[in-house]
Amino acid sequence: MIKTPYLLFLGDAPDPLAAKVAQGIRDWRPENAVGQFRLPGCKADLKIPDMTLAEARQAGAQTLVIGVANRGGVISDKWMDVLVEAVAEGFDIASGLHTLLKNQEPLVAAAKEHGRELFDVRLPNVQYPIADGKKRTGKRCLALGTDCSVGKMYTGLAMDAEMRKRGLKSTFRATGQTGILVTGEGVPLDAVIADFMAGSVEWLTPDNDPDHWDHIEGQGSLFHVSYSGVTMALIHGGQPDAIVLAHEPTRTHMRGLPDYQLPSLEALRDMALPIARIANPDCKIIGISVNTAALDDAEATACLSEIEERMGLPTVDPFRQGAARLIDALVAE
Repeated sequence: MIKTPYLLFLGDAPDPLAAKVAQGIRDWRPENAVGQFRLPGCKADLKIPDMTLAEARQAGAQTLVIGVANRGGVISDKWMDVLVEAVAEGFDIASGLHTLLKNQEPLVAAAKEHGRELFDVRLPNVQYPIADGKKRTGKRCLALGTDCSVGKMYTGLAMDAEMRKRGLKSTFRATGQTGILVTGEGVPLDAVIADFMAGSVEWLTPDNDPDHWDHIEGQGSLFHVSYSGVTMALIHGGQPDAIVLAHEPTRTHMRGLPDYQLPSLEALRDMALPIARIANPDCKIIGISVNTAALDDAEATACLSEIEERMGLPTVDPFRQGAARLIDALVAE
C-alpha cells in the first residue's frame, strides 16, 4: 500500500503537460499533495508549495511520487541524486514510468539501507486472460480522444463523481499510472503484453449490476501512430455501451508528433463508432468533453457552443463546468 500524503516530484519537466501525473493527483486528490519538488529549469508548476525534502517530511509527506510522464517513461539520470537522497530522508518512492525503480541499483541499495519501499505502479502483477469478447452484465463508458493527454481521465473521474453525487452506481476504472495513483488500483494497460491488453480490460470491468456504470480511463488515440494499439484494446476489451469524445482545441499537432495534424471530432466519431460496434453493436456516442484549460471564460464558452452546434451532442468541459450534462445524456440512453 502506497503511503500518503505525497511530495510530488516534477523534476525538469519541459512543460506543464509533462507533469500530468502530478497534476492529476493535485486536481483529484489535493489532500494527498503536500508540496512539489522541482529541479532547475522545470517548466511545470502545480501552484502548491515548493518544498525541500526535509520540509516535506516535516509537513508529513510519506512518499515521493515521480509526477512526470515523459516520452518513453524513462527515469532521467539528472533525477537520481535527488531520488537517492529522498530515500535517505525517509521517503518511499512511487513511480509510474516504464523504467522500473526496482532495476535502479542506487535506489535499491538506498531503500535496503534505510528500510524504505519502492513502488512501480506500471508493473502488471496479475496474469491477465486473453479477451474472449463475451458480453458482460452492467454498463460501461469510455472516453476516446483526438490525441493523447486531452482529458480522457478527467472526463471519467468527473462523470464518476457526478453519478456518485446523484446516488447512482458507478466506478472509475483506472488504466494508467495517474489513475492508479489517484484511486489506488487499476491496470497499467500500456505495460501489459499486447496479446493480453484487451483481456486485462475485460478483467478490470467484470459483470456487474444492470444499472451500474464503469467509467473506463481512456488512453492514447486511434489517430496517434505511437499509441493507437492501447486505444484499440480499450475499445474491444471494454465493450463500451457509451463513448464520450475528448478534445483539446488549441493543439497544433499530435502530442510528440509534429508532422501529424489532429483529426477532427467528426473524423474521430466516424472511425470510433464502427470499431466499437464490433464488440458492442449497441454502442452510442453520447457527448463531447473539451479540455478548455488554455482558454479564458469567453473563449471556452464560444468554443463549447460551436462544437455542440456542429456535432449535435452535449459538449462540456467536465472539470471546469462539471459533468452533469454528460450524465444526463448517459442515463437517458
